[in-house]
Amino acid sequence: MDSFEGLKLWLTPAHLTILMHVALLLFVGIPLIFMLSKWVRNYLSGHLTPQRGMIVGKAIHYLGLMFIFIMVLQEFGFSLGPLLGAAGIVGIAVGFASQTSVSNIISGIFLITEQPFVVNDVIKIGAITGQVLSIDTLSVKLRTFDNQFVRIPNETILKSEVTTLTRFPIRRADLLISVAYKEDLGRVKQVLQELADQNPLCLQEPAPLIIFEQFGSSSIDIKFAVWATRDDWLNMKNSMFESIKKRFDAEGIEIPFPHVTLYTGSVTKPFPVTAIGKAEETGEQRD
Repeated sequence: MDSFEGLKLWLTPAHLTILMHVALLLFVGIPLIFMLSKWVRNYLSGHLTPQRGMIVGKAIHYLGLMFIFIMVLQEFGFSLGPLLGAAGIVGIAVGFASQTSVSNIISGIFLITEQPFVVNDVIKIGAITGQVLSIDTLSVKLRTFDNQFVRIPNETILKSEVTTLTRFPIRRADLLISVAYKEDLGRVKQVLQELADQNPLCLQEPAPLIIFEQFGSSSIDIKFAVWATRDDWLNMKNSMFESIKKRFDAEGIEIPFPHVTLYTGSVTKPFPVTAIGKAEETGEQRD
């Protein structure tokens, strides 16, 4: 009874009002902030870009939680002046202790403002290629094409060479092809051009390029450069390789394998080879 009476004395009407305000802030304000940030993110992602929707949604989320935290402290009678001073001192100490994190945060700000890539872009960093899932304050999250999750610190990205594969609406595929020396190069060019014209995924503007790269050891090496939209790039590349192989087989155009030919001089006759075996060394008859 004594503890119950003490609780009744402590729970004055003023205290009950404070508890009600705090409960209202926590159980109503926090869900509203989550719903508002999610709605803003989805709305801006649909009307602008997923990157901007993610940034604005996170800003609303963190600022709203900070606002509720400050309101709860004020309800309990905490003064914000000494608290902000203590937070400043703690922030300085934490800053010196976590220079790597601060560097990643600053690098993340540069990545967000400069926008070398955005959410849903496909990028290549070193040996890693994947789709950007998020650009956060400390790191960038990627999903590789074999469905692995990769986290790369922002500072590492800022110091590395980054290739954005989906930056532009169209992309060129450089198909490396080899043909035998005996082939008519004019006929080869005609066949390749016909295949590009017949492929519905291959763009005619920019026009396909046929570049003779070099005289290889066993073949003439050709670069066949064709364009496609970034969504059709991989399908176009695969379909072109298939159609080239099928058409070359039908036309009798040889795609040679590496081989070596020996010459005895200016006349390209077969090189005479004499086999010396154990039977000849001993004078025995060999079949």
